Amino acid sequence: MLIQNRLSNEKSPYLLQHAYNPVDWYPWGDEAFKKAREENKPIFLSIGYSTCYWCHVMEREVFEQDSMAELMNKFFVNIKVDREERPDVDRVYMSALQAMTGSGGWPMSMFLTPELKPFYGATYVPPTSKYGMPGFDDLIIQIDNAWKTRRQDIENSGNEIIDHIRKATANVKTTSELTDEPLKKGFEQCLSMFDDEVAGFGNAPRFPRPVMFNFLLRAYKRYNEENALNMTAKVLYVMSKGGIHDHLGGGFHRYSVDKFWVVPHFEKMLYDQAQLVISYLETYQITNEKFFASIAEDILYYVSNKLTAKDGGVSSQLSRGGFYSAEDAESALDASNMKDKEEGTFYVWEMPEIEKLLGEDRAGIFNFFYGIGERGNAPAGSDPHNVFENKNILYEANSLSITANKYEISTDKVFDIIRESRKILFEAREKRPHPHLDDKVLTSWNGLMISAYAKAYRILHKTEYLERAVEASEFILNNLYDRDKRILLHRYRDGEAKIEGGLQDYAFFVQSLIDLYESVFEIRYLETAIELNKLMIEYFYDNEDGGFWDTSGNDESILLRTKEDYDSAEPTGNSIAVMNLLRLSQFTDNKDLYDKAYKSLQLFSEKISSHPYSMPQMLCALDFALQKPKQIIAAGKKDDNETLDMLNEIYRYYIPNKILIQAEPGVENPVIPFLSQIIHASIDKATVYICENYTCQLPVYDVEELRKQLTAPVKAEITK
Repeated sequence: MLIQNRLSNEKSPYLLQHAYNPVDWYPWGDEAFKKAREENKPIFLSIGYSTCYWCHVMEREVFEQDSMAELMNKFFVNIKVDREERPDVDRVYMSALQAMTGSGGWPMSMFLTPELKPFYGATYVPPTSKYGMPGFDDLIIQIDNAWKTRRQDIENSGNEIIDHIRKATANVKTTSELTDEPLKKGFEQCLSMFDDEVAGFGNAPRFPRPVMFNFLLRAYKRYNEENALNMTAKVLYVMSKGGIHDHLGGGFHRYSVDKFWVVPHFEKMLYDQAQLVISYLETYQITNEKFFASIAEDILYYVSNKLTAKDGGVSSQLSRGGFYSAEDAESALDASNMKDKEEGTFYVWEMPEIEKLLGEDRAGIFNFFYGIGERGNAPAGSDPHNVFENKNILYEANSLSITANKYEISTDKVFDIIRESRKILFEAREKRPHPHLDDKVLTSWNGLMISAYAKAYRILHKTEYLERAVEASEFILNNLYDRDKRILLHRYRDGEAKIEGGLQDYAFFVQSLIDLYESVFEIRYLETAIELNKLMIEYFYDNEDGGFWDTSGNDESILLRTKEDYDSAEPTGNSIAVMNLLRLSQFTDNKDLYDKAYKSLQLFSEKISSHPYSMPQMLCALDFALQKPKQIIAAGKKDDNETLDMLNEIYRYYIPNKILIQAEPGVENPVIPFLSQIIHASIDKATVYICENYTCQLPVYDVEELRKQLTAPVKAEITK
């Protein structure tokens, strides 16, 4: 009979996955810390997340084994942490792991003193020695022995690691004036690292990293640098053709294990979907190529279909409107045995299965287009024996025109056959056991997705996108923002809102409220953004040196307050917080907000200058700070057709450094004070004012003249 451990009382899907392990797991908290101190035992800290493939492997191989659990329970106090639920805990120990080993990842396996100081760390550890790695069985015996015989050495090591992290994460304060040199250097670094043959940056594995596209498109806009646009467009195009893109259900997997974007690591993360929507939409704005818009819509379809809480089960009703966090990489082989799972099972195909579903003629065309083989497929130049053992990943191996030429039919006919075939295979795939869905709602990631839907509404003019953005915003405001206690919470699941929000929660959600205001022009969204931004400054801003702490400092179990500056798969809280300060300073004509942003950029300026490639989203904020952003004001009745025509014309163009305001003549705006100097009650037709530093050009009354002002040429140059 299976016996539950303490994790059965938690809400985290990841912790609940371990609720029946024989390991005597504790959640992160005082109960575990007290036990470690009283029993004088080290802590084994295991950090992961519910859709992490290697976390599942280590659970099966180690944590589900009675003999291993017996030793763990004897030697250690064992703590499980969901990194997505507690990014503050993860951040400290990931920094420690990287300091110890030079790399990191999940599952994270850390050994701590009872005072929570790390002294040994690893990622996945096999049960017995293999892959040149020590086995977990030997490792824990060695650590127990060291704890009993070399205790002082371990204590010293823990202190040294914490001191090292503190020094390594410190920033050098400067009062030097900001320049655009880091922008130029950042572009040159991107250019030097770009793989033009395949389209991507660096070597495999390859992550999408949308923050890079954000910067490159701004470099294109600022310097009229075609290479910046071409790199972005080419990577987005090749990614969409590859196996990292789910050609049946939409959306993108987390990364590609090869440099060709073909063989994915199959988990799907909400934060990737949100950021890639914006990358494809902004590239569409610049190029006017509908292909990029279609991929954005494909991602939004996936999110609406799979990651959006709708009426259905109890959990979805409780979180209606919110966005779920992720889908797993692995799933069961068949419904009769849900215990045995493999990575990619839900997504890959055998050739006979496709032929049976599509029929011989249609399958021939489909298989050629998607590179389907009898023994499985693999990217060009790689081992032809696919890791999925005679199974195929869908990726566009041949174009529509090549396929049409081979089968001597029109490209339109090929397109129709491929579209119909995808629908048939999608419906068949839906009958398979589905990957695990992590249905917790995170404020930070929801903020990113709200921004994506809000921008999609502006650019693609589909009201359902605005409805999604509004529903999710209202969910966060109603369930995760406690106005009385002046706190934004981080996680909601199964009726429970919990965990104090960190910098990313405030920054990402404030950004989304600004984006939502610029889509629907309801002043309460801008007012709430200003309100939460004030709290963000109060809780996280460093008044002495500038920049934002990642945590409030209220939780004493978090040994270090860091100011994260590396924009990885997600942007850092600092990058977005600084941009929010700059945008809100423009809305409110508040110089103090601008000064705080400028001071923060100065704090990070040394790292921005020396390693701009690592901070592309911060480069976007630097770009905004150095330019004269446009204040674009559309005056007129919000629902009037002429006003809508003007707004839609504005939405057509990629103008990253701007704020957009809609003003009703005769209606006072309490948070945008300068409007009263510009908008008069006597205005009787739709009028647009394009201003810089609140000095406006002549008012515009028709779309054609507006187009001329919006498309004025860029004068800056990438070279000195």
